[in-house]
Amino acid sequence: MSIRIAISGYGNLGRGVEAAIAKSGDMELTAVYTRRSPESLKIKTAGAPVRSADELDKGVDDVDVLIICGGSATDLPVMTPKYAAKYNVIDSFDTHACIPEHFKNVDAAAKAAGKVGIISCGWDPGMFSLNRLYAQSILPDGRDYTFWGKGVSQGHSDAVRRIEGVLDARQYTIPVEAALDAVREGKNPELTTREKHTRECFVVAEEGADKERIEREIKTMPNYFADYDTTVHFISAEEMKRDHSGLPHGGSVIYSGTTSEGTKHVIEYSLNLDSNPEFTGAVLVAYARAAYRLNQEGVSGAKTVFDIAPAYLSPKSGDELRAHCL
Repeated sequence: MSIRIAISGYGNLGRGVEAAIAKSGDMELTAVYTRRSPESLKIKTAGAPVRSADELDKGVDDVDVLIICGGSATDLPVMTPKYAAKYNVIDSFDTHACIPEHFKNVDAAAKAAGKVGIISCGWDPGMFSLNRLYAQSILPDGRDYTFWGKGVSQGHSDAVRRIEGVLDARQYTIPVEAALDAVREGKNPELTTREKHTRECFVVAEEGADKERIEREIKTMPNYFADYDTTVHFISAEEMKRDHSGLPHGGSVIYSGTTSEGTKHVIEYSLNLDSNPEFTGAVLVAYARAAYRLNQEGVSGAKTVFDIAPAYLSPKSGDELRAHCL
C-alpha cells in the first residue's frame, strides 16, 4: 500500500516534494492544499488535485502524512502545531534559535492527537545536524564548524521579501575562505558568526519605496542578518530573472577532534546542491516515510532528525539494508 502524502502550500519547496514523491516508489501525492484560489494555482502534478486549505482545516481522510511547505519565519510556528492536531506532519522549520519552543508546541498538539510531528527536516537543520551529533559523539574532545554556501537561502530570501516595499529578493550566504581553510587544516580557530560568513542580498523594490529603510531593516533583522556583514544590492526585475533565477546551495560540516595527545582527526560532510528546494523536498519525503511508520507503531509526539533511526527513512527492508548498505 502506498503512503498517502498531501502538501500544504506549494512554491519551490512543494515542487521539490512532489518530485521526490514521484521517485519514491512507495508514496502517492493525494492533493495539494492552498490558501490561494485552487483554480489560480497552476502546477504540474501527476494528476493530484489542488484543493482549498479550508478542507484541510476541517479534516480529510486520505492523508497519512501532511508535508507543510509554508514559510519558516512566520507560517510554520502556527501551521505545524495546528495541523499536528489532525495529521502526521513534517516541516522544515529552520530558525535555529526558535526550534526548542517550536518543538514544545508541536509535541503538545501531536501527543494530544496521537500523531507524529517531525520538525526541522532538511539539510540544516537536518542532515548537517546529524553529522554534528555523530562527530561530537565519536570525538568528544573537539570542535565543530558549519559553513553554508555559496548559495541561495530560501528562508533568508523569504524574510527579505516580507519587508514592506520589497517585490522580490535573493539572499546568498558566502563562507569566508580564510576561515574555511583554517578549519580544514585542523587549527581549531575561535570564529565569531561574522568571521565565518558574509551575506549578500539582491532586492527588487517597489517603485518609490524607501530603499534606505529596506536596507536598514535587512541589516538589523534578528536571527537572520544582524550578526553578519551584509551587502544589499537593489536591482531590476529583469536582472533578477536573468541572473538569480536558480536556487543552488550547499556547505560543509567540519569537525576537528583528537583521540589522544597529538592525534588529530578531521571529519567533513559536504553538500553541493543544484537545487536547494529539490534536495530539501527529498529529505522531507524520506522523513514522511519515517513519520508514517512510527505512527503505525503507536508512536506520537514531536520528533527531530536526532530521534529517527536511519532504517525508518529507507523504502528498503531491513534485510536489504544489512545486505547492501551495512
